[in-house]
Amino acid sequence: MTWPATERYFPTAVPGGLGLVQDILNTAPSCGVPEADLLDDVAAAQEWISVALPTWAERTGRTAVRLTLTAEDLPKLRQLREQLRRALLSRCGTTSGETARFTSCALQVSLHGDAAVTTEPEGEGWRWLTSAVLCEALLAQTTGEWRRLKICRNERCATAFYDRSRNNSGVWHSTRGCGNAANLRASRQRRRAYAEPEPAPDDAQRKEPH
Repeated sequence: MTWPATERYFPTAVPGGLGLVQDILNTAPSCGVPEADLLDDVAAAQEWISVALPTWAERTGRTAVRLTLTAEDLPKLRQLREQLRRALLSRCGTTSGETARFTSCALQVSLHGDAAVTTEPEGEGWRWLTSAVLCEALLAQTTGEWRRLKICRNERCATAFYDRSRNNSGVWHSTRGCGNAANLRASRQRRRAYAEPEPAPDDAQRKEPH
């Protein structure tokens, strides 16, 4: 089982059910790898979710779910994706975030006889998927994994990746790709700055107003 959206960009997959959050983020096209938006039409979205949900079920030990998406679901899912993206960027301080409330989504919480507490998304279409995604984000927050899900700092990429660095300091989904490209651009800017000649004293004096 694989995460079909994430594997397009080859970042390290998120462990467990948090991979569903990463995968919906990576349904967006990346400028680094210009592929189609998987939430742009029903056929592409259905193909994506038909692979992503069995993977989610396998990684979380749940029963496989069959979800049917319609054209009405897609704007809501794209909105969810953008809200997640902005929230992760806001956490890193690269953009401002705002509170998003999902009052139309339901989550069933069960207390079992062995004292185990479980959650199950409810609803159809975008409502079910939104509940599942937010539930995984909440669970990841309690385990400390949520802070490691990030958006690549390379604006041309913007891939969602899982930071496996010991001190959680990663900013690129690929150090060799996006990281090297950013360092190369910075190096070129420094060289251009050093190469700009300073005005000669006489020239500077002639430019001063009398």
